[in-house]
Amino acid sequence: MASIKVLLWNKKNSEGKFPIALRIIKDRKPSYVYVGHYIDKTDWDEKNARVKKSHPNSARLNNIIAKKYAEANATLLDLEAGENDTSSRIIKHSIKSGKKGSFFTFAEIYLQTIKEQGKFNRHSADKPRVERFKEFLNNEDIALKDITVQLLKQFKAFLLGKRKVSERTAVNHLVVIRTIFNQAIKAKAVDLKHYPFGKGGITIKFPQSIKIGLTRDEVSVLESLELPQDSYIHHARNIWLFSFYFAGMRVSDVLRIKWSDFQNERLFYAMGKNKKVDSLKIPAQAANILSQYPKKNNPHDLVFPDLRDVVDIKETYLLEKKIASIVNRLDANLKKVAKEAKIEKPLTMHIARHTFGNLSGDKIPIQMLQKLYRHTSITTTIGYQSNFIHKDADDALEAVIGS
Repeated sequence: MASIKVLLWNKKNSEGKFPIALRIIKDRKPSYVYVGHYIDKTDWDEKNARVKKSHPNSARLNNIIAKKYAEANATLLDLEAGENDTSSRIIKHSIKSGKKGSFFTFAEIYLQTIKEQGKFNRHSADKPRVERFKEFLNNEDIALKDITVQLLKQFKAFLLGKRKVSERTAVNHLVVIRTIFNQAIKAKAVDLKHYPFGKGGITIKFPQSIKIGLTRDEVSVLESLELPQDSYIHHARNIWLFSFYFAGMRVSDVLRIKWSDFQNERLFYAMGKNKKVDSLKIPAQAANILSQYPKKNNPHDLVFPDLRDVVDIKETYLLEKKIASIVNRLDANLKKVAKEAKIEKPLTMHIARHTFGNLSGDKIPIQMLQKLYRHTSITTTIGYQSNFIHKDADDALEAVIGS
């Protein structure tokens, strides 16, 4: 059972007044909904949870409190009907929205949760996707049970037609809706029978994307390219090559590499995406890059300077936001590198991973590639590497065309 209580919250505003709030407690976890009015502490009757007559608008404020309390109780009863196992946060958002089973109530909870988890990239990508769905609905809310297969097909058509997005982007929008719907089902805010995905509904299938890496000759051109030693363009080339030398290490991991991660001529690190831990021998080419970044006294022991000014390296959301900004700058400078090297292919940090995949081809056992890529599932490795293995198909074509 959940409980609701009216109280005066103890955090005052700039005028020294305190907000009137509803406290919702479920499973010993509190959430707060503010009534929208602030008063002096001396005007609050704590025992009876009401505004004292000493306040000039006591009657009006007490009526507002009574109305809010009644509405909150009614919402709570609706949510608990049918044995819905709801959290205090879900109750809070439902009270604020005034709607049970509201899609955008759960969307707000979802976005707030991933933000609190420090997932800047996911939050910055998914928030606009939720907003596009609201735009499609003419900025109106919708009950979860009213999100049908037909509606989602219309939404996808809207994205492809009016918004002119790619098939992959449209599918990503549907994935966000599916994720939010799944969380609502788990919270028992909507019955499984209304689920519009899966068998008999919308099937999520990502279209294949073309992954093109550099050739060995193009990498050699990058390695030998003369660039000003103190320039950012030189630094961007170093970061790209360092990533490539360590099997296409993700740029977010490269930027967080510490001097203390190097022991016994090996690099020990945990991949940020899935926390898989492993070590690799330091290639001579990578050692050459490291020699260009002498150890300095810095609070984070970081090899590369990009994140040294971050105050709290463990504050994940702000760190991811900073990394996203750095990657944009690196990619912008890599365009200049490509121009200098006369490489016509796109050159971004992510292409370092594609380049390693392209050069490894079918030369390395798939189990070893899984280890190098730090993939959790070998199926992921097989799917990824299939973009770069062409020998069998080329031989088959040549067998017919060349005969």
